[in-house]
Amino acid sequence: MNTDPYEELACVLNLLPGGFPRTRSGVELQILKKIFSPEEALVASKMTGSSETADAIATRVNLPREQAEERLKEMSNRGIIWGSKRDGVWRFRLAPFVVGFYEEQWDFMDHELAHLFEQYLNEGGAEGIMRPEPALHRVVPAQQAVKTEFILPYDDIKPLILQARWFELRDCICRKQQDLVSSRKCDFPLKACLNFSVKERPLGLYNITQQEALKVLDEAEEIGLVHTVSNIATGIFYVCNCCGCCCAILRGITQFGIEQSVARANYHAAVDSEECTGCGTCEERCQVNACSVDDVAKIDLTRCIGCGLCVTGCPNEAVKLTLRPGAQIIHPPENYKTWEQLRLRNRGLLK
Repeated sequence: MNTDPYEELACVLNLLPGGFPRTRSGVELQILKKIFSPEEALVASKMTGSSETADAIATRVNLPREQAEERLKEMSNRGIIWGSKRDGVWRFRLAPFVVGFYEEQWDFMDHELAHLFEQYLNEGGAEGIMRPEPALHRVVPAQQAVKTEFILPYDDIKPLILQARWFELRDCICRKQQDLVSSRKCDFPLKACLNFSVKERPLGLYNITQQEALKVLDEAEEIGLVHTVSNIATGIFYVCNCCGCCCAILRGITQFGIEQSVARANYHAAVDSEECTGCGTCEERCQVNACSVDDVAKIDLTRCIGCGLCVTGCPNEAVKLTLRPGAQIIHPPENYKTWEQLRLRNRGLLK
């Protein structure tokens, strides 16, 4: 009996750590059909979350090795699967939906895909992807908001930029998607996703210099965007600059009621009531509605994500970021492999 490759692919994707929850309407299948051709879906449906050679995958897909490898390379180039070459041998693995092949739709996002994604979030996609822990992303505090002696090593982003040799600035997939569904409530810049690598890579349309990359970080903090990165301590290669109205992960907090949709930074805002004039700048800049003003500013510590935007925006320096008590410090998983293992275990997919 022939199996629908899209059905099979959806099931396989849901077995990955990030998840790809099914819905009653089957909107997730429409998303896959927008991104994968039937032939690509068939190949991807026979893959796993572990890196394998083209030979191993070709056997399961029943294709000649050369044909399978060519198709896998094409899919990898489009970012809908992950591929890497080591010691002269190509290996491939299934990419997750988020963060993964969905974000690679920067240049292909259209009205239909934007609406399908919105429908998917509202029909359980947000809940199924953002509720499990560890979270997909974690918050990195504004670099100008944390005292040097307080900042934790994995929160110091600028050294990573200074060590990198290749930089790219792309459109924020979330703002692009919100524009297309006519739901954007902000006027933050579209180009806000910063990618970088310690290895030299071919230059393309979106490359920027190291100085420009550093400027992106500074400008994001100045205008009031939250830095988020992959929820790991090492191996970070991108920084998203997020707003609470567009970012799907921050919308977990602001729209879907998933308080832990992003891993909070290990800091919280504290207001000096004697210095605060109640100007409301912190309330305007807070992307998760943790700041409110009634004569003076108040911080809801149950909502504060430790981003530091209230600190960098306060004209009177009345707000500070304070390191959370030792018992409340939560260190991110060391690397992506560790994150995947923890996530699978917490989802009941790994004993």
